[in-house]
Amino acid sequence: MPYLGGEDALRELRRALANPHVQADRLRYRAAVLRVIRHMAQGADVSGLFPEMVKASAAADVVQKKLVSLYVRAQAPRQPQLALLAVNTLRKDCAHPSPAVRGLALRSLCGLRMPGIQEYLRQPLLSGLRDKASYVRRAAVLGCAKLLKLQGDSEVDGALVNELYSLLRDQDPIVVVNCLRALEEILKKEGGVVINKPIAHHLLNRMADLDQWGQSEVLTFLLRYRPRSEEELFDILNLLDGYLKSSSPSVVMAATKLFLMLAREYPHVQTDVLVRVKGPLLSACTSESRELCFTALCHVRQILGSLPGHFSSHYKKFFCSYSEPHYIKCQKMEVLCELVNDENVQQVLEELKGYCTDVSVELAQGAIFAIGNIARTYTEQCVGILTELLGLQQEHITSAVVQAFRDLVWLCPQCTDAVCRALPSCEDAIQDSEGKQALIWLLGTHGEKVPNAPYVLEDFVENVKSEMFPAVKMELLTALVRLFLSRPAECQDMLGRLLYYCIEEEMDMAVRDRGLFYYRLLQSGVEEVKRVLCSPKSDPSLGLLEDQTERPVNTWASEFNTLALVYGRERWALVTAYQPAEPSYACSPCTDSRSRDTESLISEESKEILKAHPDTGNLTLISDVYLTAEEFEKTWLSLEMSCHLSLPWCGTVQPDAIQTALHVVHIQTIAMSKAGVQPWKAYLSAQDDTGCLFLTELLLEAADSEMQVSVKQSEAKPEALQTFLSVLRTVMGAVAGLGS
Repeated sequence: MPYLGGEDALRELRRALANPHVQADRLRYRAAVLRVIRHMAQGADVSGLFPEMVKASAAADVVQKKLVSLYVRAQAPRQPQLALLAVNTLRKDCAHPSPAVRGLALRSLCGLRMPGIQEYLRQPLLSGLRDKASYVRRAAVLGCAKLLKLQGDSEVDGALVNELYSLLRDQDPIVVVNCLRALEEILKKEGGVVINKPIAHHLLNRMADLDQWGQSEVLTFLLRYRPRSEEELFDILNLLDGYLKSSSPSVVMAATKLFLMLAREYPHVQTDVLVRVKGPLLSACTSESRELCFTALCHVRQILGSLPGHFSSHYKKFFCSYSEPHYIKCQKMEVLCELVNDENVQQVLEELKGYCTDVSVELAQGAIFAIGNIARTYTEQCVGILTELLGLQQEHITSAVVQAFRDLVWLCPQCTDAVCRALPSCEDAIQDSEGKQALIWLLGTHGEKVPNAPYVLEDFVENVKSEMFPAVKMELLTALVRLFLSRPAECQDMLGRLLYYCIEEEMDMAVRDRGLFYYRLLQSGVEEVKRVLCSPKSDPSLGLLEDQTERPVNTWASEFNTLALVYGRERWALVTAYQPAEPSYACSPCTDSRSRDTESLISEESKEILKAHPDTGNLTLISDVYLTAEEFEKTWLSLEMSCHLSLPWCGTVQPDAIQTALHVVHIQTIAMSKAGVQPWKAYLSAQDDTGCLFLTELLLEAADSEMQVSVKQSEAKPEALQTFLSVLRTVMGAVAGLGS
């Protein structure tokens, strides 16, 4: 048997496709074409069979035409010259008597990714938009959107747009929805499709003819329409009322958002709508689809922010099932914390207590933190459960309980005595950094109420040389100084030993600086130490009360039924700010493909900075200028420092992500350290269209610290330098945000 993708296999396939006897037999000819498709799907290079496959598309067999269409669309970028043969055949098929063939030809023609294809598309598309068959019109409408992608930044064809607007009144409902999506893509730069009163009322009247997907799409587009009068507003709401009871969750959510947006000035209407969609949301929360369940839970949490206790009577719906994934269980526990009231607190706490001994460490700790949150309202019951969990003597459980105690003592000082009674004998079971920090903080802040507090801290001092976490050492310093103020006789000796170690032997500079600070502070006298460490603090309960205030529905109505509720507002803004560029095929075949992937990474924040400096918007970095390492070093040493700044950095460095992001904005990477190296360095170069060079050094001493940025400029151009820094800040901020 010939080797897959080898010359023998290609010759055998070519002979089969060119054999007149095979061509005369419809089934044998189709089988030969199918073998080519099978080889292509398995990764073999079958581009050499392009002429034979184009001839096969002239057959009358519709199935064979579909197979050839799949081949041509996949291989056209490799054979742009021979693809013109397929274009001619497809244009002929656009006039075929069969609507199935005409629609297939249009889809195939619009699916070709080759330079110069746009000029062959316009006339078949216009003919398809006026075709009698709805299937052809559907394909033509979607083809108009594809044509725009192929044209790139070319001017929008007004005649095509007018034709699409006229098709919004087409008899076929799928054509109507396709027109909306196509106009949205084509007019994206102009703000998208315009929904005026006639179009809005027409779409509302056609809603009953649409399928569920079409209904949710139309409801989304209707968000752009603003009724002119109160009477018109309530007429629209009455028309949409039935869609709140739809069997499709997407339609229910889209209708709910439209209700919330239209009824901005009628809070009682918004509340009534949220009450009516309680049933569909609860059904979605128990759906077998994990994606749907998670999304519904995110929306439930958002609604609870405005209507506390809205789902309290259905709290059992949010109990976790053993087969659910971790992320859904975490969401359900968050919801349970917000549904607790006097009637169900005992049942909810019993349920959460069961999760605390789960085999999953993350789930068990999440349940303990949930009990800690409930303890802000029901302190006595929750502290009893947390104290009982300490008796299990399991490392991850003890660590989470101590962290919950720390937060609880800070927010609810009245439970300090109960927490302090539970702390003894906890230190042996805690090994992680967060748990140690929480325990040390409690012993330092409330050590006068814990009899063995100095002796527990002394164990930490004895083992400070083997401590792996600098944060624990810094927390130990602060705690011991605080405890020294209330129990000086027991802490004086160990405090001296700890300060000596931190100042003389510790290698971490942050710990050493903290030790020097406390040493000099103690030299100023005990009263000065008390003034600094024991100064009056704001009442933490005020922040708790602020968190419990109800948020108006209008603050989040625009985010309802979007991914902003799933990702979070900040993360979703970051995701939408850096969309990848769509490839354009309006250029010649020899154009460098790298230019197709470039896209400005200037965020909204950086745009505001540029607006503040109107003369700096003309900076254009050139992509095809490269410096060697020797040229960079020579130029760097000959220039003076132009600017030095610090950028916040969180997490570890990802060199590949940084290099890719810099390449997008035409900043060249000269040299860069590998991931995990400390200190991490990178050297960059860029040149604008006036010939001005920007040489940059990035320096990160350690993870989770500030990145030092040094820039040298070959010409003194303050405005261009500010623009370059804003671009660099945006890129590094984006990479740091994605990395964290």
